Amino acid sequence: MDWDDVRYFLALARTHRLGPAAKMLAQDATTVSRRLQRLERRLQTTLFEQTVAGYALTERGAALLAHAETMEASALGIQEVVGNDAGVLAGPIRLSVSEGFGSRILAPRLASFTNQHPRIAVDLIASTGFLNPSRREADIAVMLARPKSGPLVARKLTDYHLGLYAHPDHFARTGPIATTTDLMRHRLIGYVPDMIYAPELRYLAEIDGRLDASIRSSSIVAQAELIAAGAGCGILPCFIGDRMPGLVRVLPEAVDIARSFWLVVHRDVRRIARIDRFIAWLDATIGELKPLMLGAAPQPTGPSIAAPQ
Repeated sequence: MDWDDVRYFLALARTHRLGPAAKMLAQDATTVSRRLQRLERRLQTTLFEQTVAGYALTERGAALLAHAETMEASALGIQEVVGNDAGVLAGPIRLSVSEGFGSRILAPRLASFTNQHPRIAVDLIASTGFLNPSRREADIAVMLARPKSGPLVARKLTDYHLGLYAHPDHFARTGPIATTTDLMRHRLIGYVPDMIYAPELRYLAEIDGRLDASIRSSSIVAQAELIAAGAGCGILPCFIGDRMPGLVRVLPEAVDIARSFWLVVHRDVRRIARIDRFIAWLDATIGELKPLMLGAAPQPTGPSIAAPQ
């Protein structure tokens, strides 16, 4: 069986649509369709059926998937052993992370890794939702919860804290906040409820089930900018809120939300040298940022955050 044809099969099995599969392979959709048809002719079987949700594996396709992933692991191993010059690490790494972690933690620091390893190409997928390492959509994912199943190696990367933040301009219009009950009369910034992709993001309900955001965005970066503009108060990771000029942390003792990031890797790529090197760099980077991830220890601020005089 031609390994090149198998790559096309794997791409469609993981993305379920010709467009994303073509993008993953740096090809056009027509080429992907043609190569899959050729593979089906050679195997004399149908590997996919078209559904409303996209291309779904047939029973024969599902049986082929396990063997195809074994071929992929072997191909990656060969590339790692003989494909690099004089031990220089090279090749792609696709990293899936949350938008806030990707944009505010990794993006400003990633040059330190790529400068050391210029032949490693890093795809930083920082968005709402995560690519699935089980389906090999990503080599590494930093997720909000530990996956419950799949051929994965997972461990906690770091704990982090979130707090309630606002700009002084907001207090000038609305008055002070003395308790969490006072939040009922303040404009809140938060996620669009039906676009929350993980239960760990339902922060307001954790403070008080009656709270509801009136300005909402699927983007945590957009929420941070809204809060910084004085549009309202809202929950931010401390690694975002503490670094934004002008923002004030409100009720730091009453609103101190703890969460964790989980490092997730497909077991077939865990021992590939470039993956291993990136994980070591990530561990070292996060280790240096522990105070930022956990937020400053809450300090007594009196009964309220008063409006500026």
